[in-house]
Amino acid sequence: MTIRKIYKKVVLYAGLALVAAVGPVHTYAQQETLTADTVASDTLLRDTLAWPQSLQARLDSIMDATTILQTSQMGLLVYDLDADSVLYAYNERQNLRPASTMKLITAITALDKLGDSYTFSTQLRRIGTIDDSTRVLKGDVYCIGGMDPMISKEDLRIMARSIKEAGIDTIRGNMYADRSMKDSDLYGEGWCWDDDNPMLSPLVYSRKDDLMSVLRTVMQEEGVVLDGEVSVKNCPGKTKELFTLKRPMSEVMRPMLKNSNNLYAESIYYQIGLAQGKPSTAKKAKAAEETLLKKTGLGDAIHRFADGSGLSLYNYVSAEIEVAFLRYAYERQQIYTALYQALPIAAVDGTIEKRMAGTAAAGNVHAKTGTLTGVSSLAGYCTAANGHTLCFAIINQGVMKGIYAKNLQDRICVAMCSAEPFYKTEE
Repeated sequence: MTIRKIYKKVVLYAGLALVAAVGPVHTYAQQETLTADTVASDTLLRDTLAWPQSLQARLDSIMDATTILQTSQMGLLVYDLDADSVLYAYNERQNLRPASTMKLITAITALDKLGDSYTFSTQLRRIGTIDDSTRVLKGDVYCIGGMDPMISKEDLRIMARSIKEAGIDTIRGNMYADRSMKDSDLYGEGWCWDDDNPMLSPLVYSRKDDLMSVLRTVMQEEGVVLDGEVSVKNCPGKTKELFTLKRPMSEVMRPMLKNSNNLYAESIYYQIGLAQGKPSTAKKAKAAEETLLKKTGLGDAIHRFADGSGLSLYNYVSAEIEVAFLRYAYERQQIYTALYQALPIAAVDGTIEKRMAGTAAAGNVHAKTGTLTGVSSLAGYCTAANGHTLCFAIINQGVMKGIYAKNLQDRICVAMCSAEPFYKTEE
């Protein structure tokens, strides 16, 4: 892409809209001190276009210098959120596998659909009567799963102690797992059979469908005897609450994004589906994402959503779609604040803790990574050299050495954050 083409793109997406009215011309120059009575309109326009044109030229130089585009695909879109205009686009509508940047779509949809105060819920309920003299429950206990992926052994110990606190030392009946929260699919559509995949159970424990067996063991350790069996059965209507474990979605979303936890992403994904009624399904979650995509104005864009984590080989989205979701979040302060705080920070934490150190992007870029065999992606926000907030999406596919794609992504990010060039070999 030549500088002349870049200039045309700047004029198309920024210049023409700004020249149309005198007021908006100040958008790109808002960091400058301007004297309206003395600045001629042609000088103002030049100042207005200087920063975006400079950035476009630097990005153009980076793209021209890289060699990985000779053997791989790439989609890139950079959007100025303050000026409400595209700054740079390269194959932005090319459908590619997003890998874990799919978690951005999951997170933004969840925050939009459920709100940032949403909580996961796991319940213990009982049926029958308690003999106060013998501390025996003549009845059954139900554990109603809510697909909380963070349940720990200490949580199960608290649940076991709650049974004793209810006056029960012995359960003369059965203990049932209520899995009605979601469908019976334990793996996502399009997941590779040889990956270390988590199990998508409403009663998941340590990535496996083991919660009930571990709970029974912990109950024994706490002195609660179960005479009957552990089985599967939906909880009937007339029962009494023993204990409810609640966990804020924010506690799940932070490691989901910072550390790219796939189970946490799928757990949030199925909460989205649950909002449309039991049982939650991937189809219901996808429908919510499709609804949100329509709100962004890209409902007709060709794409395919398959899961919540990005593990699926069936996910296909474009950089344009990812930027549309990022823009939607930015325009809604409550969503943006929750999302921005949970994203990895360059050279600070999460999956980009060791990237972009010592550059203007360090501590500046807040972005989600994505990594699968042959795929490397990065999407999020940063503050540009002129103080504007940008959002961006970069998807590289067909890259056999991920470090090459990561280095290219880092150079692009540093160019967005600083006026100074950033050189780093692909090797």
